[in-house]
Amino acid sequence: MAAAGIITEYNPLHRGHVYLLEEARRLLGPEAGVICVMSGNFVQRGDFAVADKLSRAAAAVRSGSDLVLELPVPWALSSAEGFASGAVELLKATGAVTHLVFGSEGGDAAPLVRCAEALCSGDFPAKLREELKKGDSFPAARQRALEALLSKEDAAALSRPNDTLGVEYCKALRGSGIRPVAVLRRGAEHDGEAPESGFASASAIRALLRRGEEEAALCLCAPAMAEGYRAERAAGRAPAGIWNCERAVLARLRFLEEADWAALDLGNEGLYRRFARAAGSAGSLAELLETVKTKRYPLARLRRMAFRAYLGLPPAPPERPAYLRVLAANRRGTALLAGMRKTAALPVLAKPAAVRRLSPEARGLFQMETRADRLFALACPDPAAVPDERRMGPAVCGEEG
Repeated sequence: MAAAGIITEYNPLHRGHVYLLEEARRLLGPEAGVICVMSGNFVQRGDFAVADKLSRAAAAVRSGSDLVLELPVPWALSSAEGFASGAVELLKATGAVTHLVFGSEGGDAAPLVRCAEALCSGDFPAKLREELKKGDSFPAARQRALEALLSKEDAAALSRPNDTLGVEYCKALRGSGIRPVAVLRRGAEHDGEAPESGFASASAIRALLRRGEEEAALCLCAPAMAEGYRAERAAGRAPAGIWNCERAVLARLRFLEEADWAALDLGNEGLYRRFARAAGSAGSLAELLETVKTKRYPLARLRRMAFRAYLGLPPAPPERPAYLRVLAANRRGTALLAGMRKTAALPVLAKPAAVRRLSPEARGLFQMETRADRLFALACPDPAAVPDERRMGPAVCGEEG
């Protein structure tokens, strides 16, 4: 069975996400499957997910996906390039995905493919070095370097968040045979605060949840997500957030030595020294990040570095994930899994207990994930209410997508 792939976080799952799921089904036909690769309990901007991965994955299957696979935490808490690379590797490994469907401000994959090819060309590194010498942030320098190789119109893709991620998808897809399909984004902008045409961004919904405006937030979510969130809230597991465990995070960061921070500073630019100094006295994560922040570094990069330090993650993700972990499936997804068990390039992990039969590399990755999940529990209102996910299988939903 051919399938469309979608890379996502569903933090939380909203109407715009449902629209993309519907478009994926429409574009590939009613018989095609839809496979999502979703971040687990930590998300790419450097934060806890507002609700745990199993509840979000179940909501995805009830909203149009057939199968949800987990993007392991080393890639989920990575740069856009690392995030895209890990997720695309998982989609490739299924052996079932023919198209990668993603939201886009431009709605056209062709310029994103051109950007990806230029970024991977032999001419680009020298152009980037020239621009970085001017002292601007990496994103600004990269866009200007790209303008030296492409039209300004094409290079402008790097100024739009969804298109920027789409370019990273196209880079990761090179030579895979999987076709990128850009779907015009509907409604509010990526970080827009106000809903537009009934569509709100995930960041706007999270802002409402932080302010305690739960019903206003859930009215903007997919119905299955709203239902799942209410159940998680009633059980004491949502919303998850730094406010529930900030001192635990700061305690861990204060314990680190300068050498520990240096290992996480992949650019070798001295950022680790700023972190080491600030972590010793900061009274909040916001204060820590404000102290470390400079014009050169995007805040999301700093947040990811802090969270990677908190979780004890390696400086960079491994080359590729070591297994396909199933978070949720419906009947069609179960049929996709049956085929994948025979042809997938990575082992399929449907039950955590089966990790014992995997390679040492896979077991190490799973242990890293479970450690992160235990720390995620501290971010929930009632940590004792969070079940041990090492003993929990995927959510199975009976409906067809």
